[in-house]
Amino acid sequence: MTGDGRVRWGILATGGIAAAFTADLVDLPDAEVVAVASRTQTSAKAFAERFGIPRAYGDWASLAEDAEVDVVYVATPHAAHRAAAGMCLEAGRHVLCEKAFTLNTGEAEELVGLARRHERFLMEAMWMYCNPLILRLKTLIEDGVIGEVRTVQADFGLAGPFPPAHRLRDPAQGGGALLDLGVYPVSFAQLLLGEPSDVAAKAVLSDEGVDLQTGALLSWESGALASVHCSITGGTATSASVTGSAGRIDIPSGFFHPDHFVLHRDGREPEKVMADPAHGPRTSLKHEAVEVMRALRAGESESPLVPLDGTLAVMRTLDAIRDRIGVRYPGEVRRPA
Repeated sequence: MTGDGRVRWGILATGGIAAAFTADLVDLPDAEVVAVASRTQTSAKAFAERFGIPRAYGDWASLAEDAEVDVVYVATPHAAHRAAAGMCLEAGRHVLCEKAFTLNTGEAEELVGLARRHERFLMEAMWMYCNPLILRLKTLIEDGVIGEVRTVQADFGLAGPFPPAHRLRDPAQGGGALLDLGVYPVSFAQLLLGEPSDVAAKAVLSDEGVDLQTGALLSWESGALASVHCSITGGTATSASVTGSAGRIDIPSGFFHPDHFVLHRDGREPEKVMADPAHGPRTSLKHEAVEVMRALRAGESESPLVPLDGTLAVMRTLDAIRDRIGVRYPGEVRRPA
């Protein structure tokens, strides 16, 4: 960090999510974006010019070895997360890594092991977990406002159509609906209920062998159930609902970055709970960046909002779903979930 406490960021990859994150990052007064890396110098230079970043690298290793970078945001497709984040951790950088965190649990465990061995901070970029309104919802549920949670429902689907060459259809890039979109409904359910005790799933697969749409039923020993759905063949409502023994909370379209939710309590009128306008636009990614910088200043090796054990638990569930639907990626070797 700089002498005045600013955190120096490096951006690894130059795609759409990297641009969205960097645009929010440059607006934070205690953040400084000092470097960007891509597989090509041309892409890195164009990204650097767009956001006023002083250093542009045409390879990942140069960014990882840049001692003036405190933390690297890894925004590659998830098939490259293990390699990119691992390189940065081994070089001594802290890491914020996009979701899905890795292709599978084995890769995730390797990254967590590297972070702990090198005493570096590591966090999955699950921005939903850092969203103030989602945190308020979680607190209300933990306080028993709707009683004991019985069911969770959540969906995330994009209309497409996506051609076979698109990354969402490419097995080599970890394509399919589950890792790109289904990670949100699964993570939402596990935020409230923890890791499920059983997983059932069905899917429609593409000719390339990735899931076009997947539905899963997660169950817990408490008797709670979660129904989650993801798709790259139809635009869903992207809504969520949590039903308890004494009420229900409904989250409208865009459940993972809501501007409000509706609290239904038995015997009372529905209550609309709004996001605080001071927290910025609902699409803002700044909350995860703020949490990373808070943790780094506090000397924490992981975030209590996005704990590594929680990330590993979500990866185990995603592995279990893929086992049920029969999706494997090229060269992937892992134990059955």
